[in-house]
Amino acid sequence: QVQLVESGGGSVQAGGSLRLSCAASGRTISSYGMGWFRRAPGKEREFVAAISRFGYTTEYVDSVKGRFTISRDNAKNTVYLQMNSLKPEDTAVYFCAAPKTAMAVTRSDEYSYWGQGTQVTVSS
Repeated sequence: QVQLVESGGGSVQAGGSLRLSCAASGRTISSYGMGWFRRAPGKEREFVAAISRFGYTTEYVDSVKGRFTISRDNAKNTVYLQMNSLKPEDTAVYFCAAPKTAMAVTRSDEYSYWGQGTQVTVSS
């Protein structure tokens, strides 16, 4: 069993930056890919970014490419999402998730463990 706890969310003006962290416990995440998803008000949960086991492969949804960067520190059992040039449409609850694979996967049904989420609000 893996427990995931997100932190780093908050309120920021458009153009600003935030860095989300996802701390894992219960089992090392170094054998697994990791991902970030988000759910905006009134919308379905969507994939944001994913990273493979050692960080060699990353995937991003088109709307965040060039602005968001996913990274990981396996020694700290932690995954990060650096978010720059934030836009109001990035407002959402952001979730960290762990799949049962070492790859960077984009489908939510490939993820087995989920955090509780952290709120990100971007004002114009």
